[in-house]
Amino acid sequence: MTFQSLSFPVFLAAAALVCRGLSGTPAAVMALELFCLAFYLSGGGWAALAVLAAGVAVTRTALGALSGPHRRRNLVLACCYHAAVLAVFKYAGFFTGGAWSLDWAPMGLSFFTFQQLWLLRDVYTGDYRPAGGEPWPLFALFFPTVTSGPILRAGEFFPQLKEAGFLRPGARDAAAGLYALCWGTVKKVLLADPLGTVVANGWSGAERLSAPEAWLVMLAYTLQLYLDFSGYCDIASGAARLLGVRLPVNFDVPYRSLSVGEFWKRWHRTLTSFLRQCVYFPLGGSRKGPLRTYRNILVVYLVSGWWHGAGWTFLVWGLLHGLAQIAERAWGPGRERLPGAVRWAGTFLFVNVAWVFFRAPDLHAAGAMLSAAVSGGLRMPGEWLLEGFFDSETAAAALAAPDLPAQWLLLGAVMLAGLAVSLMREEPVGRMDTFRPVWWRGAVLAVLTAWSVLSFTGITGFIYSNF
Repeated sequence: MTFQSLSFPVFLAAAALVCRGLSGTPAAVMALELFCLAFYLSGGGWAALAVLAAGVAVTRTALGALSGPHRRRNLVLACCYHAAVLAVFKYAGFFTGGAWSLDWAPMGLSFFTFQQLWLLRDVYTGDYRPAGGEPWPLFALFFPTVTSGPILRAGEFFPQLKEAGFLRPGARDAAAGLYALCWGTVKKVLLADPLGTVVANGWSGAERLSAPEAWLVMLAYTLQLYLDFSGYCDIASGAARLLGVRLPVNFDVPYRSLSVGEFWKRWHRTLTSFLRQCVYFPLGGSRKGPLRTYRNILVVYLVSGWWHGAGWTFLVWGLLHGLAQIAERAWGPGRERLPGAVRWAGTFLFVNVAWVFFRAPDLHAAGAMLSAAVSGGLRMPGEWLLEGFFDSETAAAALAAPDLPAQWLLLGAVMLAGLAVSLMREEPVGRMDTFRPVWWRGAVLAVLTAWSVLSFTGITGFIYSNF
C-alpha cells in the first residue's frame, strides 16, 4: 500500500474512525499500532518487519542501560548495531565492489535507523527521559512517517499521545489534515510525476542532449524532487493530523533560499537537525577554530550524501554542498552585501547543478549531462522528451484542437505551476495551524484532487522511499 493508491484513503479513514471510537480507552493505542503494523506489512513484508522489530528491541534494551556505570559503552554498542544493520542492507555492494550485496532492504530502513540513533542520543544526553510505558512500536512504525519521514523525536511525539486531541482531532484540525492530504496528492500526481517523465526521458539520452534540453531536464528534476518529497510530507502531516498528531515541518520553501546554508535550514529539516545534533556538535561544531569547523562541515555533508545512497555520485553531491557552505563562511559578511536577487540566483543555480549528481546513475552520466548543458549546442528541445507526458490529456486536447502544441503548452503550464508552488511564501503544512476553509479554494483543490485520483494508475513511488 502506498499513499498514491486508492486503498490508502480507505485505510486512513478506517484507522481514523476506529481509533477515534476507541479514544480514551487503553485499546486505542493498541488499535493504532495494529493499523501501523498492517500498513508496514502491506509494503515491507514479514522479513522487513522482523529487522525493524529487532532494532526496536535493541534500542529498548539499550535505553534501560544508559543510566548505569557503562552508559557510554552501551550507547556505542547500540549505535554500532543500528549502523551495521544499515550498512549490511544498503552498502554491502559498495564495500565489496559489487561482489556481494542483498537484493532488498527493509522499507524505510534509513529513516528508521536515524530515528533510533536520535532517540538513543536524546536519552543519553537527558534531552528525553522515558516515563515508562511508551508504545515504542508505534513510535518506530507510525504509518504516516515509516517509509520516508519526517524523522521523529521521542520528546515531540510521546507527549502528544497524552493530549486531549490525540485520536480525536477537532473540526479545524480535520479540515487542515484533509487540506494537506489534497495538496500533497496534487503535488505528487499532477506536478512531480509528469515532470519525472521528462526527466527520465532526458537521462535516458543524456549524451545526445542539446544545451536547452539539458537545462530543461535539470530544472525539471529540481522541481520534481521538491514536489515529490514535500508532497509526501504534506500527505504524511495531513494523515497524522487526522489522528490528532502534529508532525515536524520538514520543508520551508527551500528554493527561496539566498544561500546554501539557508537551503539546508529549509530542506529536509529533520535530517538537518539530526546531523547537526548527532554529528556536527559531537565533532566539536564551530567551537575549535575555522579549520576544525570546515572539517566538521565536510564530514556532516559527506554523511548526508552517504545516507542518501551507496554510490560516488551521492558522496560528490554531499561534498559539493559541504564545500559550498565552507565557501560561504569564508566569504563572510561580504556576501550579504550582494543584492538578494543575485544571491538567490547563485544559490538556485548551484542547487540545480548539484542535483545532477543526486540523480545520475554514475559519475560518467553526471559528466555527460553537465557537458551537454555547457556545450550541447542550441538545438531546441525535441518531441522525444515528451514521450509519455500526460498522454491521455494531450490526446483529448488534440481531438479538440489538432494544430495546438498541447504537450508543450501543458509542459510549460506544469513547469510554471511547479515553480510557483516551489517559491510560494509558505508550505501547506506550515499553514495547517492557521488554516481557514475558503469555498472557492476548496472547490479548486477538490477538482485537482479528483483529477489526481483518476490518474493514480501508473503513478510512480515517492523518490525518497528509495533512500
